[in-house]
Amino acid sequence: MPEQDFYFRPYETRRPPQSEPKNPKIEFLWQLMMTVTLALGAWYLIWRWGYSLNYQAMPLSILVATAETLAYLGSLIFAYDIWACKDTPRKSAPTTRANAGLSGTGLIKIDIFITTYDEDEELVRLSIQSAKAVIAPPNSRVRIYVLDDGARSDMKEIARQEDVNYLTRSGNAGFKAGNLKNALFNSTGDFFVICDADTRLFPKILMNTMGYFRDPKVAWVQTPHWFYDIPDSEPLWHLGTRFARRYLGKTRHKALQKNQKTGTEQDPFLVESGYFFDVIQRRRNRNNASFCCGAGSIHRREAAFTIANFLWKKASVQNKTLLAGNSQGGENILVQAAEIAPFQFHVSEDLLTSIAVHSEGGWRSVFHPQVESRMLSPWGMKAWAVQKLKYAGGTFDIALNRNPLFRSRMPWRIKLHYLATFFSYFSCFWILVLLLTPIFTLITGISPVSAYSVTFFAHLIPLLIANEIAMTLGGWGHSIHKSAQNTIATLPINFRAFYLALRKREIKFHPTPKTPKFDDALNYVRFHLIVLALSIGAIIYGIFLYLLGVSNITQAALIVNIFWAAWNAWSLLPIIRAAFWTPAHLPKHSAATPKSATNLERLFYAATK
Repeated sequence: MPEQDFYFRPYETRRPPQSEPKNPKIEFLWQLMMTVTLALGAWYLIWRWGYSLNYQAMPLSILVATAETLAYLGSLIFAYDIWACKDTPRKSAPTTRANAGLSGTGLIKIDIFITTYDEDEELVRLSIQSAKAVIAPPNSRVRIYVLDDGARSDMKEIARQEDVNYLTRSGNAGFKAGNLKNALFNSTGDFFVICDADTRLFPKILMNTMGYFRDPKVAWVQTPHWFYDIPDSEPLWHLGTRFARRYLGKTRHKALQKNQKTGTEQDPFLVESGYFFDVIQRRRNRNNASFCCGAGSIHRREAAFTIANFLWKKASVQNKTLLAGNSQGGENILVQAAEIAPFQFHVSEDLLTSIAVHSEGGWRSVFHPQVESRMLSPWGMKAWAVQKLKYAGGTFDIALNRNPLFRSRMPWRIKLHYLATFFSYFSCFWILVLLLTPIFTLITGISPVSAYSVTFFAHLIPLLIANEIAMTLGGWGHSIHKSAQNTIATLPINFRAFYLALRKREIKFHPTPKTPKFDDALNYVRFHLIVLALSIGAIIYGIFLYLLGVSNITQAALIVNIFWAAWNAWSLLPIIRAAFWTPAHLPKHSAATPKSATNLERLFYAATK
């Protein structure tokens, strides 16, 4: 089969970012300014609750003050989460089994698992070829396995052509977790590397990470995700050209393009993961709290099976009375035991397994700050939404139904880090309040504050300035505003995920699409368009009423709420722009347009030929 000309070819020459070494001076300034921010926040909230509530609108005033208090609490937890950086010292790869905490003699066996379901077989071939180029450390043996949950004959043939092992199973219970379980029961590696279908390992990944396993209590090493294909997005004012191409014709469209500058802003779908890995995961490492993120992680088999064995025993104890004399109970325990594997059957199997590892057995995790692989980002709103729903749904389900904060064996320092994860997702509730409040105030003239006085600004402005400086320092060069925009962008997805978790509805395990999809994009930003329209309308309406003199809103209140409504509208724009975005070019596939393509996709494929 000829190799396809994939859409990500133009980005093949990109090189990964290098992790910055710890800078004690910057870290001190971050800690100093965050301490000042938290002190000013406490001072503001004491004044807010004691002196600024609007007694003429107490429900609104209390609601907003509560939202502000929860946001402050989130800042407090987040400050703990990323307070300091402490990388695990790197060591050379072990040369004997004893150095790796293994018994016996002989080679150290390492397996590379490439999980796949319905992804393009030629895409998986690229991941196989990258895995074959991985350098085996001294006295080590590396084997590659393609784990095909789609049981495809074409995938099996590619595995044969590339001379790697091929594994499949009769069903796909547990999805990725079940796929990994099947692989572990059909392989013998002392360590295993997890790859998604699009994970292309760098040659030195094992040379750079196996040294951590000289500590026999290290259960896994997580490396950062690097989405090397993140495209350049266009400035917001270029959106009209999308419609010009259709309605004004190609000639007029090209004329418009000549008058436009090339966009330089990147990451249209806000998926760049540098902030999460380089700031959050890296700083959690100081307390053995960085969690597994699946792809790009290296695991010790013994640790994985120790946790599975512990969970099986725990389930058996909890159900021993049923096993004693109840046949139905016996069936229940058998089903439950079948789902207990090195990676638990869950949409967030990596996070749930991390919780088990951090709770029992004294195992440690390590975050390796250097990028050791590359993978593909979601291209299109559907891919973005599928990925975000899986993240949010899995996290909410764990927080509501399997909360690790109530596990007595988990150290409190690690519990606080998991609390930060859960709290960030629950923030959708108070963020929605803060998002809608200026709209309500501009339309009704009812304010959540008794007066926008000099005292009010004296409490608020220093807090905002200190917080901006602190978060900039704490971000290590990563955009703090992009993180805030991403939080607002995922609001409707997080609410849906919370509803599903609350109802204990199963979150679907759909793999994130690995091909560009631009159909039905506006369906995913209806909420954002509504809020944007309300924000702009409220600003115009509020100004109109004020100029007419029929509004009871003061000039100070008008200015403050216009500012916040405009700020919120600006925060909504990136995800709305993503819904209208299409790449400037898309290399055509050697294969025909997929039969499953929508009409819009077919037109797009045709336009790029």
